[in-house]
Amino acid sequence: MHYGYVRALDSIDIEVHQGEVLGLLGDNGAGKSTLLKVMSGVHQPTSGEIRVHGETSTFASPADSTHAGIQMVYQDLALVDAQDIATNLNLGREILRKGPLGWLGFVDHRAQRRRSTDELAKLGVRTAAMTRPVEMLSGGQRQVVALARGATRVNGEKSGILLLDEPTAALGYEQTQQVQSLIRSLAEQGVACILVTHNLPLAMTVCDRIAVLNRGRKVADVPVAETDNDQLVGWITGARPSMFG
Repeated sequence: MHYGYVRALDSIDIEVHQGEVLGLLGDNGAGKSTLLKVMSGVHQPTSGEIRVHGETSTFASPADSTHAGIQMVYQDLALVDAQDIATNLNLGREILRKGPLGWLGFVDHRAQRRRSTDELAKLGVRTAAMTRPVEMLSGGQRQVVALARGATRVNGEKSGILLLDEPTAALGYEQTQQVQSLIRSLAEQGVACILVTHNLPLAMTVCDRIAVLNRGRKVADVPVAETDNDQLVGWITGARPSMFG
C-alpha cells in the first residue's frame, strides 16, 4: 500500500486460518490499521492480492469484504447509542414486518429480538436484555455487543474472518477477560480472528500466532508457544532483527 513515495505496507505476506487467532502487533505507524483497512475493503491496495478461502477477491468497498465473509470491529465500536441491543445487532439486516407494513419499511422488533437472543446463545454470550439501550451498557457490555454483531455475520455455514482493532483498549480487567473469552469461543467455532492490540499479555494469552509489523514490513511471524515478551518487544521496537532478513 503506497501513498506517493510513502510505503505504508511493503511486501507483506500474511495469512490466518479457520479457528485461529492471529495477533497483529507493532508500534504506532507500523501499518497495522492500514493492513486491516485493506483486508476490510476500506482501502484498495496498490498491488498484491487477497485470497479468501483460497479464492482471489477484490474489495472495492467494505460491502464487498462483508459479502466475502469478513467483518471489522472498529475501536470506536460503531454502535447506535440510543437504540437497543437487538437493533444494533441487526443493523443492515433488519427483519421487516409481513404484509403492507413491511412494504413500507416497518421493522419487526419482536422477531429481531428473538433472532438476536438465539444468535447470542449459540455464541455463548450473556449480556443485558435485548431491549436495553446501548447507552446504558458498561464499556465491556458495549464491546461484547460490537463483537457479537460481527461474530453473528461470520459464523455461518462457511466461517468467515473477524478483524478486531484494539478491542480491549478502554476496558478494565474483568471486561477484558470477558472479551478474551468471547474471542477464544469464536475461534473454537471455526472463525478466523485477527487481533490488533498493544496489550502483550492479552496477545500471549488469547492468540495462537503473532505477526509483528515494523515500518510497514512484517518482521516476525511466530507461534505464541515459540516466543516471549522480550522477543516481541525487540521486534516491535526494531532492536531485534527481522526473521526474514
